[in-house]
Amino acid sequence: MEYRALGRTGVKVSQYCLGTMMFGGRTNKTDSIEIIDYALENGVNFIDTANAYAGNESERIVGDALARDGKREHTILATKAFVPQGSDINDRGSSRRHLIKACDDSLSRLKTDWIDLYQMHRTSAQVPIDETLRALDDLIKAGKIRYIGSSMFQGWKLVESLWVAKELGLNRFISEQPGYHMLDRTAEREVFPAAQTFGMAIIPWGPLCGGLLTGKYQRDAGPDDGRWQDGKDNNNREVTNLAWEVLDLLAIMAAEKGCSVSQLALAWCAAQPGVTAPIIGPRTLVQVTDNLAATEVQLEPADFGKIDALVPPCSAAVSYYDRAAGIDLRAHPHRNLI
Repeated sequence: MEYRALGRTGVKVSQYCLGTMMFGGRTNKTDSIEIIDYALENGVNFIDTANAYAGNESERIVGDALARDGKREHTILATKAFVPQGSDINDRGSSRRHLIKACDDSLSRLKTDWIDLYQMHRTSAQVPIDETLRALDDLIKAGKIRYIGSSMFQGWKLVESLWVAKELGLNRFISEQPGYHMLDRTAEREVFPAAQTFGMAIIPWGPLCGGLLTGKYQRDAGPDDGRWQDGKDNNNREVTNLAWEVLDLLAIMAAEKGCSVSQLALAWCAAQPGVTAPIIGPRTLVQVTDNLAATEVQLEPADFGKIDALVPPCSAAVSYYDRAAGIDLRAHPHRNLI
């Protein structure tokens, strides 16, 4: 396992981050803890969750797992806030009122005194970024969180947040979590350059395209319990002919290298310039075992060239990034940010 700097910080994280979206939902607590233990035993020190996952249950499971045998002390723990937490209109979003309560609730569920990386799950055109950053800065000063990050922020919104933080003397975002994989390289257009220019860690979610990049799907068949059915996933994203061509290529390349298609896709993602740690989201112990073996896959310049020939940098074979749930593409209505 390789360890990389978390952006401009002095923190080192494993080259793959354990995502926990399945925990408490499709993966029960016993199996979830087994997956966490396996990941930690095999070099992972970075775990990502969110208060939105499985109705808060993912955070509770992660908290229980890390509360044993001093595991919390050696784990870089990340969570997120933004998604509605109840019927109250104010119990959601990126306002000061919501974030302070959401952070306290997450700390309680995670059974910890601090969160290493607290991320905004989405951005909002309804809340001025200075209100959000001031609230997060206060949480850092209170010792409840160590660093702050973003998820699915457009390039210009990253720059806006950094500028406002500098103008107001506030702690800045140190990471961005975009949807990113070889079938959708949209984030390379503006998000990656912005993050790299300002020293932000890039922590891609969905590096296996919701399971499409595992090799378990064929043009006319696939597992009954998979996200992709009849050429579409559960967010109505569509598989294109080009995507199938990429999958055909990966099957050949994986066979030549003696690895799985998923391991090849993860190794490719982890090797992209600026990427700190792709987030794997295993549902089973078999999946996490497969995913972490991607550390053993070696890619040559010719391998990248073959993939680039089909899906060039900044292009997309599947519209994944722009179809992400909750993404807000509107311009900011508040011009007086300071």
